[in-house]
Amino acid sequence: MSRPPRLLQNGAMPLAALNQELAARFDIHRLDQEPDRAAFLAAQGAEFCGLVTSAGIGADAALVRALPKLQVVSSFGVGYDTLDEAALTAQKVRVGYTPDVLNDCVADLAFALLLDVSRGVSAADRFVRRGDWEKGRFGLQTRVSGKRLGIFGMGRIGSTIARRASGFDMEVGYHNRRPVEGSPHQYMDSLRALAEWADYLVVVAAGGAGTRHLVNAEVLDALGPQGFLVNVARGSVVDEAALVQALQQNRIAGAGLDVFEDEPRPLPALLALDNVVLAPHMASGTHETRRAMGDLVLENLETFFATGRPKAEVPWSAAINRITP
Repeated sequence: MSRPPRLLQNGAMPLAALNQELAARFDIHRLDQEPDRAAFLAAQGAEFCGLVTSAGIGADAALVRALPKLQVVSSFGVGYDTLDEAALTAQKVRVGYTPDVLNDCVADLAFALLLDVSRGVSAADRFVRRGDWEKGRFGLQTRVSGKRLGIFGMGRIGSTIARRASGFDMEVGYHNRRPVEGSPHQYMDSLRALAEWADYLVVVAAGGAGTRHLVNAEVLDALGPQGFLVNVARGSVVDEAALVQALQQNRIAGAGLDVFEDEPRPLPALLALDNVVLAPHMASGTHETRRAMGDLVLENLETFFATGRPKAEVPWSAAINRITP
């Protein structure tokens, strides 16, 4: 019987059962349990053909270079901005991730945040718990139905959010680098134009250097004092300091945030604002979705070792590796 492939695991997986499943199917070594990572990699890095990681941890260039025989990465998550593209493509490493299986739950949370910040659900909960209801009525809030929903990033998740919007009779517009072929929704050629048009701006764009702080003070001012921002993408896409100022100065009406620039530390000023709903990067955090993501992490590895490519491959990895070496 042949020995299972030797894989390096870069930290604990967000699904606890996946740690045991990986160890049962592969020859796994946990890098996070090494007291001296650098010394271990220098001594044994060449023994590993695969790397298992997550979107929150990723793999930097130094780690990739310390694994000269690396063939495949399987990452738990849909984001891949923490994976060093240059280092991985230089070594012609195949990179798998877990798209599609989390679309519904991320879209659900986007709408939960949108509804909450519009109707003041969390603020109303605090109002009741403080006993303020005995002193007066809770203030009027904003209707969601029939409003304009702007989606920044009309990919898989963005399209799912757009379908949710139809149930609220919302008009949907979007901005991408280019129009989506066949989309029934209105395309805006700039993010500023989308924000100016929308009542709600939902951020679903990928993270990374190319999208850093694209939602800036100018975009927030275009969204305006009756507009709401929802971010379920990456904290880096939004200039958090500019967002705080816009909220404090009532230049936008409110925000629902699942992600932040420096997780798990949102800017302290956000904590003091009642027109902000904060969530701890939990959009994919359901039993059903995390199980499906874990299954795809395993399937990406098993498919790679059977066919030479993961089942679900990061776009730039698929482009570089069209012809299997």
